[in-house]
Amino acid sequence: MAQAHSSGADLIVSHLPDVSDHAPLGAGIPWPDLPPLWILRHGQTEWNAEGRMQGWLNSALTETGRAQAAQQGDLLVNEALPDGVRLLASPLGRARQTSEIVASGLGLPIETDDRLKEIGCGPFEGELLTDLVSRHPDVMDGWESGGDWHFRIEGGEGRAAFARRCAALLDSLTGPTILVCHGITGRMIRALALGLNEADMWALPGGQGVVWHLQDGAQRTLGSDLRRTVPLG
Repeated sequence: MAQAHSSGADLIVSHLPDVSDHAPLGAGIPWPDLPPLWILRHGQTEWNAEGRMQGWLNSALTETGRAQAAQQGDLLVNEALPDGVRLLASPLGRARQTSEIVASGLGLPIETDDRLKEIGCGPFEGELLTDLVSRHPDVMDGWESGGDWHFRIEGGEGRAAFARRCAALLDSLTGPTILVCHGITGRMIRALALGLNEADMWALPGGQGVVWHLQDGAQRTLGSDLRRTVPLG
């Protein structure tokens, strides 16, 4: 295992396992020289409420989702954000809608970055989770205890490409940043930032309406919604 590295992207590429392997993603080393981050998952969507896969498809925020986004905005307004903080959002509609609600109280412009999109789930997108469990038992095995089935979808983005784009996003950050993204994307970014292995990545909470503050290799949760929900983007 590497003891030091000059680039987070180099580390994740060199240690990235095949889809069938469960070797560590982060090799136990927090991301070097990472600026302070505030990571948000979008608010609840219509498809979240239905239990329907989204991936690169989209559905609008529900009333609950809009309230969750407003709560995230309030949390950030009450946070001592440093000068020069940026707000980056996934271009997918649900994240963009969330970021607009959040930004309204902060007075920050919204920048979009494709690398913050949810993991691509190929032919599973738009399908009900219950239908996928019955039609694809091999892929969905263990879905209730973790989200690694996202990496086993034939025709999906897969773990390697997904991890590499999240790593590239982290490597590009030069100052304090708010990231508005998705359930799986937020977990991968936090796992890479904290140097977690894959098992610990799936143990991270993925609730909506909260903010995760990452700084100096540690995570702090702002807000109280720590419900362990099935990660559906």
